[in-house]
Amino acid sequence: MNATLNLKRSLKGILLASVVLLAGSALAASKGSLELQHPTNVGGQQLASGDYTVQWDGSGDQVELKIYKGKNAVATVPARVLKVEHPFPHDAAITVANRDGARSLSQIMFGGKQFALEISNDGGSSGASGAAR
Repeated sequence: MNATLNLKRSLKGILLASVVLLAGSALAASKGSLELQHPTNVGGQQLASGDYTVQWDGSGDQVELKIYKGKNAVATVPARVLKVEHPFPHDAAITVANRDGARSLSQIMFGGKQFALEISNDGGSSGASGAAR
């Protein structure tokens, strides 16, 4: 009876360690880089051109995207994870021109990855533009 109890405890420990390792690798996959070539609107916030870090949380294809400048979160928006059949060779940001001439972030592509993040915009876009690297 004691051996059975020890075996159950060992299996629980192995299972817990596996879950922690999988969670760690999942968190590593939920971060990326973003470089904006021009001032860009994201979720109602005007972001200056420059380098940012992005992190997203959620399950399925709907996630919450946070954009960081250094350690400070500068924008939070809902995003959708899209499957990409042909991965882009490098990180890229796709922006759209709004009616007022400002630019809004539409999509973030990650170099070599088979997914991208699509950001919904309420700014009334009129068309897509090229990628900013």
